Amino acid sequence: MRVTQGDYVPPRGIDVHRVQIVRHDDEMRLDRFGHIGWGGNSGFQALNLAVQFGAKRVVLVGYDMHLDAGVHWHGRHGGRLSNPTSANARSWRKRLDDVAGTLAGIGVEVLNTSKISALQNYRKVDFEEAINATA
Repeated sequence: MRVTQGDYVPPRGIDVHRVQIVRHDDEMRLDRFGHIGWGGNSGFQALNLAVQFGAKRVVLVGYDMHLDAGVHWHGRHGGRLSNPTSANARSWRKRLDDVAGTLAGIGVEVLNTSKISALQNYRKVDFEEAINATA
């Protein structure tokens, strides 16, 4: 299934479902499929969508949640796109850590494979271990 949160209109014959981000909602939205929590970042939104699709185990890859290695894995955005600040990263961490209990309460196991992640409420495992756990 393909999803977008933008105003993308796919070519005829391509099925794309629109996802609505509930702005400034820092909770995992579980009540209405396709309406996801904002959480301040796309990682939060992707996690919320995975849970709505029925995932019972989610493997986080690259959820470092700090800027020690730079603002993005791909470098800084140019032009009018903004780049995160340390305050943004702190906020993202808090929002993701705050929903760990909600996810555990509905039976979703979240494994964090980032060795340098600042998230504290998800079990850290090696990537290989996480992949073997899902097999």
